[in-house]
Amino acid sequence: MNFPIEKTWKLVNEKVELWLEVAIKNLPNFVVAILVVLLSVLFAKIIRNMVSRLMNKDSSNRALTQLAERVIYFAIILLGLFVALELLHLDKTVTSLLASAGVIGLALGFAFQDIAANFVSGVLIAAKQPYKIGDFVEVDGMMGEVQSVDLRTTSLVTFQGIEIFVPNKYMFTKPLMNYTTTPKRRLDLTIGVSYGDDLEKVEKIAKDAVESIKGRLESKPVELFYTEFGGSSINFDLRIWIKYPDDTNFFKSRHEAIMRIKKAFDENVKKFLSKRGAQTK
Repeated sequence: MNFPIEKTWKLVNEKVELWLEVAIKNLPNFVVAILVVLLSVLFAKIIRNMVSRLMNKDSSNRALTQLAERVIYFAIILLGLFVALELLHLDKTVTSLLASAGVIGLALGFAFQDIAANFVSGVLIAAKQPYKIGDFVEVDGMMGEVQSVDLRTTSLVTFQGIEIFVPNKYMFTKPLMNYTTTPKRRLDLTIGVSYGDDLEKVEKIAKDAVESIKGRLESKPVELFYTEFGGSSINFDLRIWIKYPDDTNFFKSRHEAIMRIKKAFDENVKKFLSKRGAQTK
């Protein structure tokens, strides 16, 4: 069986001529469509810059500003593309693409639901601002200073200098402790003394030792509560309220309080031994 070369060539030639005729006929519309797309991109950049200047002037929420910039930018470009396709008489194609995009978007939504959840959480965090850059926060056992807040993750730097990228879903849905939003924090120390010690004297010595530590809030009294009879000691909790601009001061205050209490106890023992020695002589 011979292949009909001439007939095939004629059919291809007719199709090419038809396409060329349609292309030449729609050439003005094609040029206008390209101009519409280019103008939409230019217009989107202008509007984005205007929105950025206005929002930065009235708001310090950079994450929310970036979100608004991107949404407006891509919305204008998308609108320009739809107009361009309409000029090329491809409106039915647009409808089909939108229908396909809806089905694909639904499938991708199930496949990438964690990414979508992080994105939505990032938008809500940008709007509500439960924490800001520079805040010390703790969530799900992770603690550190907030370095950056993106639409998908939040960057924390721990006190050991390690950077952690925490998904926004956890930052928004899990219990979050923000240590920076309040200017004070209670410092709790658990201490034990021997059964032979005078508990009233121990209480006075411990309280006096920490009265003047750096950063202590004078409006809040030092509190001491005996808590239990331990195996070899009677234990108590010492509570001190301190100013809390950052966690470094917290560590320094705890360090100073422990040293002062230890020194006060040692001095009391020396006085007791010296007095006892003098009585013996």
